Amino acid sequence: MTSIPSVTLNNGVEMPQLGFGVFQVPDDETAAAVSAALAAGYRSIDTASIYGNEEGTGRALAGSGIPREELFVTSKLWIDDLGREATLAAFDASLATLGLDYLDLYLIHWPAPESGRYADSWLALEQLLADGRVRAIGVSNFLPEHLQRVIELGGTVPAVNQVELHPALQQRDVQAFGDAHGIATEAWSPLAQGAVLDHPAVVDIAARHGRSPAQVVLRWHLQQGRVVIPKSVTPARIRENLDVFGFTLTVEDLEAIDALERDGRTGPHPASFHG
Repeated sequence: MTSIPSVTLNNGVEMPQLGFGVFQVPDDETAAAVSAALAAGYRSIDTASIYGNEEGTGRALAGSGIPREELFVTSKLWIDDLGREATLAAFDASLATLGLDYLDLYLIHWPAPESGRYADSWLALEQLLADGRVRAIGVSNFLPEHLQRVIELGGTVPAVNQVELHPALQQRDVQAFGDAHGIATEAWSPLAQGAVLDHPAVVDIAARHGRSPAQVVLRWHLQQGRVVIPKSVTPARIRENLDVFGFTLTVEDLEAIDALERDGRTGPHPASFHG
């Protein structure tokens, strides 16, 4: 079984650097996909209330036979539940649907800055952390100005910021802010939904290393210190995405992939998305 390295979050919690995401996986397919991922060796599973597949995720976790302390489970708070009391209720609902006693990481899914309520939700997450119901708290899709507002609350600094990040959208300002404040950057859509995998630079690097383009892009993320959560429902692809620790990209390889930046956002922009 592949040994997955971990990153140490700013509160000392160890998080696997490579995990399994279930975005857009129907609930009735999620249990099989997560079970395949756990069988392959993944131990970090990333879901969210809005995905509608926390129940399927929970069934796979319960049926895996893997001790709870060996798993790292993330879920996220949806925009409709921003606000202190609504956040606490939404967390309770996610935990019940997953069938768990605690989460390893809970994230505010989007800042929805027009509503101004993400700061109140952050205070609720701090309460959940203090109560021992979650081991680490963080955010998702936050820009530096949103992160700055949370930090200025004077309490807990987010442990993680999960953002769209791939060779075509590298979010260098977001990662630099995170690095400066001890916030781990986690990439969702790390393969740009396949959009960068046929680029000649990626194809060439993959051929020279005897690897797939997807493995090369995942390796690019890992060597730059990011947490990454690729998604697939195909068992062979699930295993392939995990097999990225037996080779190393050169400095030239990394620079060639860095050069693919084109502001190629595939999802909503955090400054204007409100659910």
